[in-house]
Amino acid sequence: MFKRLVDIIFALCILCLFSPVIALISILIRLKLGPPILFRQPRPGLHGKPILLLKFRTMCGARDANNRLLSDDERLDSFGLWLRSTSLDELPELWNVLKGDMSLVGPRPLLMEYLPLYSQEQRRRHEVRPGITGWAQVNGRNNLSWEEKFKLDVWYVDHRTLWLDLKILLLTVKKVISREGINAQGQATCEKFRGSDS
Repeated sequence: MFKRLVDIIFALCILCLFSPVIALISILIRLKLGPPILFRQPRPGLHGKPILLLKFRTMCGARDANNRLLSDDERLDSFGLWLRSTSLDELPELWNVLKGDMSLVGPRPLLMEYLPLYSQEQRRRHEVRPGITGWAQVNGRNNLSWEEKFKLDVWYVDHRTLWLDLKILLLTVKKVISREGINAQGQATCEKFRGSDS
């Protein structure tokens, strides 16, 4: 309950502090990428139950001659890359925190399609609310393999404390400033998880 209270207080403070930035980003996205401003996608929440994740949109909706979306590389321009590298695209997730769908700190919410691919151990990452940032994010982020990420997520589930959360939040600020581990090497976004080798 105390962790939930801290989430609400911090989320409200950050939203108030960054409200001018949020308004400016919304205008820029509307001008540069067009509507919609927000990216909405179902993601697994606590115990794998679906939540609707909110982020600022970073990709345009460009399509090929057959009306199929172009690749992530082709749809992600310099503006979208900047939003991602500064992690400003994550700001709308503070609303998910206020709603109780997410926490400030926890395993990142991944795709619904990954749920049947997890091993029993990996599935334990859903024993807590997903977070805007987490132990895997401050220990390599997208430079880690999927196996390494899941091990770090489960380690957090077993060792979580308010002091660890505070440490992760402080390390996240450092990572955002240094812009480490934003993208997987050689890719615009993270490579899809296709199941555990084990």
